[in-house]
Amino acid sequence: MGKKHVEAVPEEVEENLESVEETNQEEQTAELSDKDYIEKLCEELKEQRKKTDEYFDHLKRNMAEFDNYKKRIAKEKDTLYYTIASDLVADILPILDNFEKALVADSKDESFKEGIDMIYHQLCDTLVKIGVKEIEIGKDTIFDPNLHEAVMHIEDENYQEKQIVEVFRKGYMIGDKVVRHAMVKVAN
Repeated sequence: MGKKHVEAVPEEVEENLESVEETNQEEQTAELSDKDYIEKLCEELKEQRKKTDEYFDHLKRNMAEFDNYKKRIAKEKDTLYYTIASDLVADILPILDNFEKALVADSKDESFKEGIDMIYHQLCDTLVKIGVKEIEIGKDTIFDPNLHEAVMHIEDENYQEKQIVEVFRKGYMIGDKVVRHAMVKVAN
């Protein structure tokens, strides 16, 4: 009796056993497939995020470039405006000077003088509207080569060094740009 007797496994049990083994294998395969699928999705997500980041960086660069472009164009527009305006004003200033001379000249005809005065003030108002302003020179103004042009020099102890003594011709600016330097006499 050394041999054990193994009874035959019924067919139904054998089929169930095979079914359970197949189910286990399918579940393991499904688990592997799910893991692979999830890993694949994760990789695709990383790629899409990378592309999104690249597009976003590209968009930010384009927005910054466009902003710089707008600023550059605005600056060029202002520069061009002041250049054109200063050229035009430089051509008009001698006319303004002549009107000032006509106003101080002796005239017997009062209506003529009033007409000249009206035209002069209208021209001055128009220049102010486009941003032209006279270079102010007061009693104690010191010579500034950026604003003034010295055409005479005198030695006088009554004045400070480089003090403007007399104005021969008014100077004008438009914005920060000098259109015409003031022509002046400087002391010491």
